[in-house]
Amino acid sequence: MLCRIAIPVPDLTRYANYADVLSALGALPVGVGANVDAEGFDGLLLPGGGDIEPSRYGQADAGCLYVDSALDDMQFAALGAFVKAGRPVLGICRGHQLVNVYFGGTLIQHLPQAAVHSRGGGSEDRVHATKATPGSVLCGLYGEAFPVNSSHHQGVDRLGEGLAVTQYSADGVVEALEHERLPILCVQWHPERMCLAHARQDTVDGSAVVRYFLALCRQI
Repeated sequence: MLCRIAIPVPDLTRYANYADVLSALGALPVGVGANVDAEGFDGLLLPGGGDIEPSRYGQADAGCLYVDSALDDMQFAALGAFVKAGRPVLGICRGHQLVNVYFGGTLIQHLPQAAVHSRGGGSEDRVHATKATPGSVLCGLYGEAFPVNSSHHQGVDRLGEGLAVTQYSADGVVEALEHERLPILCVQWHPERMCLAHARQDTVDGSAVVRYFLALCRQI
């Protein structure tokens, strides 16, 4: 039986990279709304996108881009349902930041070193070195040091409750989080743009992260 993976977005066709990777790896991606029944799915994927409304972490707007409060409502509600059900969650870029905010953390609204991490005016992701914490999921997949892609101007600041940082960039940006008790992994980079048809020679294979997430989902 295919793993059913919920993706809380208004139009799944606009998130084809995520859906294509899940399908290629033997899962069934399903677009869902705020009222998703987590019990009907094996896992939740929170994709990349615009910035989260900063009032959700107690701040005024100081450089956010492409804020969509309706999307925030949908994705926070969906994440809450999956956390309550104990179902696996994979957060990617915006999804990584959303997980941190959900658990009470805050964000840096514009990184001082944003030029190193964002696309800027170009269409290609940046690539940079990172280090993973020994014993972490990512260290097990890729080793302690490996390059990833990057396309973001915000980052994790104060850590959410129950989360542990398991990967940093060389300049100190939080690149991955794992929950200490729940099956939640999130990354600031884009594994869906580092594998299969989008595989790169200058990064690791992003499909390993997605395969790990799907392995968790198959245990449900």
